Amino acid sequence: MIKVSVIGGSGYAGGELLRLILNHPKLKIEQVTSQQYDGEPIAIIHPNLRNLTNLYFSKISELKPCDLVFVALPNGKSMSLMKNIRKLAPRIIDLGADFRLLKAKVWEKYYGLPHAAPQMLKEFVYGIPEIYPDKIKKAKLIASPGCEAIVSILALYPFIKNKLIREDQIIIDAKMGSSQSGNKPTSSSHHPERAGVVRSYQPTNHRHTAEIQQVLNQFSSYKVTVSISATAIEMVRGILVTIHTFLKKNIGEKDIWNILRKEYKNKPFIRIIKEKRGLYRFPEPKILQGTNFCDIGFEKEKQGNRLVLIGAIDNLVKGTAGNAIQCLNLMMGYREDLGLDFPGLHPI
Repeated sequence: MIKVSVIGGSGYAGGELLRLILNHPKLKIEQVTSQQYDGEPIAIIHPNLRNLTNLYFSKISELKPCDLVFVALPNGKSMSLMKNIRKLAPRIIDLGADFRLLKAKVWEKYYGLPHAAPQMLKEFVYGIPEIYPDKIKKAKLIASPGCEAIVSILALYPFIKNKLIREDQIIIDAKMGSSQSGNKPTSSSHHPERAGVVRSYQPTNHRHTAEIQQVLNQFSSYKVTVSISATAIEMVRGILVTIHTFLKKNIGEKDIWNILRKEYKNKPFIRIIKEKRGLYRFPEPKILQGTNFCDIGFEKEKQGNRLVLIGAIDNLVKGTAGNAIQCLNLMMGYREDLGLDFPGLHPI
């Protein structure tokens, strides 16, 4: 059994990690930290875990060595603690944004504060199993992607890699559930303000722009530029991205299918969704709740060169905790989908 601890276990990402770890046949939870809820039973904060664990939250200072540490702290918190966290375990998976970007200046531009450990940035492997499996297998330090970033990257990657779309004309319309903003109450999460909302909250300059461009530029001869607009909708879990791209040459649907199948062959959590019948003809985050799937669909405009890509995930699973477990499975030599086989629910 692999002994793991979770730093920052009282948030939504931490709670989802605990749910998945408890259902994983090769993992054992050692300790779970929360400065706010130190000494409280885990099930008080995560009621879905009642009778599944009798652990209590503890302080970071009380952590003991283990095999792997998950870090699920708010953005900007882990970079000042990472030096000490590395003393606790030979492997670390950080779910936050602190080590996703390779350059400290880019971090400061998008997050508004200096990076506290710039010398460590290049030590972390960016954790997308579908794109970097070999690096993840050898890694000791993993930086998990942002939720909106991973679904956008997975939708765009095959087309950038195969030079099929314009690199300078990529527009991402992201519709986001409320859980992606965390469990700290704010005026925007107050029920009368959130209920029934379709609120454009970041039409430009989304933080995940940097991640998406950083990854896609590794597979392109030309500079990739993406423009993101984010909208909050009345949904707890889930992200739907509708990505407008423009083809460099006229290709047919069969060619698009072939590209997607080639790049994602034998990738257990990528599903290509483009049906001719039924209600769910394209990706829909509602039916992905609790799953580690990333569903990708597309539609080619009949007149013109526009290719619309559609991606959907549960932001707390494939967008956060599930993807982290998938990385752990690769690091430890386990089957990639071990502990992640929940198929979702319908209706829900």
